[in-house]
Amino acid sequence: MLIQLENVTFGYDGTPILQDVDLTLSEGERAGFIGANGEGKTTLLHLLSGALTPDAGSIVKKSGLRLGVFEQNGGLESGRTVFAEMQSVFADVYAAIGKLRETELALAHASPDEYRTLALQHEKLEKRIAAADGYNIEVRIRTVLNGMGFDGCYERVVSTMSGGEKTRLKLCRLLLEEPELLLLDEPTNHLDADTQFWLEDYLKSYRGAVFAVSHDRWFLDALMGKIYELENRRVTLYRGNYSKYKLLKTERVLTQTRAYEKQQREIAELKDYVARNIVRATTASSAQSRVKKLENMELLEKPLPPPAPPVFRFSTDADSEERTLEVQGLRLCAGERVLFADAALSLRRGEKIALVGENGAGKSTLARALADGRDPAIAWGRYVKRGYYDQENAALDLEETVLGALWNKHRGMSQTEARAMLARAKLGEEDIGKKVKQLSGGERAKLALVLLEAERANVLILDEPTNHLDLQAREALEEALKAFPGTLLFVSHDRWFLAALAQKVLEAANGRLTLYPCGYAEYAEQKKRAAQAAARQKTAEKAEERTKTGAASYRSKADRAEEAKRKQRVKEIEAAIAAREEEEAALNAALADPAVTADYKRVNETCARLDALHRELDALYEEYETLV
Repeated sequence: MLIQLENVTFGYDGTPILQDVDLTLSEGERAGFIGANGEGKTTLLHLLSGALTPDAGSIVKKSGLRLGVFEQNGGLESGRTVFAEMQSVFADVYAAIGKLRETELALAHASPDEYRTLALQHEKLEKRIAAADGYNIEVRIRTVLNGMGFDGCYERVVSTMSGGEKTRLKLCRLLLEEPELLLLDEPTNHLDADTQFWLEDYLKSYRGAVFAVSHDRWFLDALMGKIYELENRRVTLYRGNYSKYKLLKTERVLTQTRAYEKQQREIAELKDYVARNIVRATTASSAQSRVKKLENMELLEKPLPPPAPPVFRFSTDADSEERTLEVQGLRLCAGERVLFADAALSLRRGEKIALVGENGAGKSTLARALADGRDPAIAWGRYVKRGYYDQENAALDLEETVLGALWNKHRGMSQTEARAMLARAKLGEEDIGKKVKQLSGGERAKLALVLLEAERANVLILDEPTNHLDLQAREALEEALKAFPGTLLFVSHDRWFLAALAQKVLEAANGRLTLYPCGYAEYAEQKKRAAQAAARQKTAEKAEERTKTGAASYRSKADRAEEAKRKQRVKEIEAAIAAREEEEAALNAALADPAVTADYKRVNETCARLDALHRELDALYEEYETLV
């Protein structure tokens, strides 16, 4: 056990935020923490870290527990270069290596009396460095920095970097520090898809425990073995990943509701019997026994219904023509940097296309240019009415009220209709009189989506629409956009959202746009296979180069036999990798089949086999690299 909360209650100004919370985190666990915006997730994280003290209950921690805390708004501050800052994590190991070198020099000139003492010191230092994997420090640093998107940035000074880069560097440093328990607050926010996939893989093999507050359903599904949900001030544990949580929660709510309703019926029947029979001499004793039964009955608490999700509805007044958009020869720049020199794009009515790519590839710039539509390279079709969602919500007037922001732009709408639209999005009576600047990030996002609904556009261009939205709101938005009859082009880092909506994927990379005529899951699998194939090709080229350089040298019979054995094993591994990748693709395809996903047992078996396949593939790739 690393940390345990028992009956923890906490509130502000007498208002409880958390009530009777029980939570246990053990060595090596992966646990996700979810809940609606404003429920108190970050508060619980601060209780775990020790930044807050509970009003009641207890928090027990393992003696000497090493905690690492990542907050989404806390960046790394340093005057060092990126690489030097990461090296500072291992200052004691570098000092030990330096001391080892000094000891080795001293041993070379030591007297017999000094030698034994120095030899013992040398042995201790060697063991200490080996335990810390000290000779692979720079490999570990490069692995983390490259995985988190900092390759080529080693010599940049941390203090000159953007806020987002400093936040990612804070996470890099925490990963290298390797605390026993990582407390992460939205760790995948603002990471591009490649970095998200890398972080998931890294955390799967991380030696410590991970507890993460996250709205990233893909992350929760891929990594977590437990889900804690905060709802109505209480925390409930569900064992399994996010998909299993969804099933278990539905079952739990149904079971609790049925048990409560059954007891209420039983109570009503007992009371009715007592009322009819308590005054009759012949039945008074049986009535009295029922009174005692009622008195001794342990009453079930009425289950609180889950908070209703927001509702969004995107409808149109008229269809656009079939050829909705044609782009040819579009040039876009960010300052002096050319993002696209000759971009081409075509959209047809009713298509739902995801625009993906690394951070800085130009996705948001392209979305803005298309929404603006004034560039001569952009040709929108007839009857097109465009609606644009800006991830910064820059079009919102911060001094306007919530109701005014909607009603003043759509005077044809009655105030009753305006209030109803806002209420559906969970902006109720207590919110509509507030100024926009008083709203939280999630509330502003909902207001911007309501304004977009009111446009009744037949083409929607959305730039990161799930930013700031909690899980309920994200799922509500997904359902609304699935039902949207018009054309959709959207940018998102939310891989679950991408997989749920995208019929095609448009990738922005290296100044070009490439269309993949498939959904996001298949696109991600294709990219993964291409990266693995490229890595194998690179390894094979290196091996061939080594073979050519050594071809002229003499090899003994034993050497030739060993080489033949190595080549045979390489062929076996290549065949094994191909077979497992084929099986992996078949299993992924099965998980996209509604008939499979409806069968919980089959989903579990499929996921278990996929997990085993990933471990087998990792082992095969590792052996392959050592052989070639």
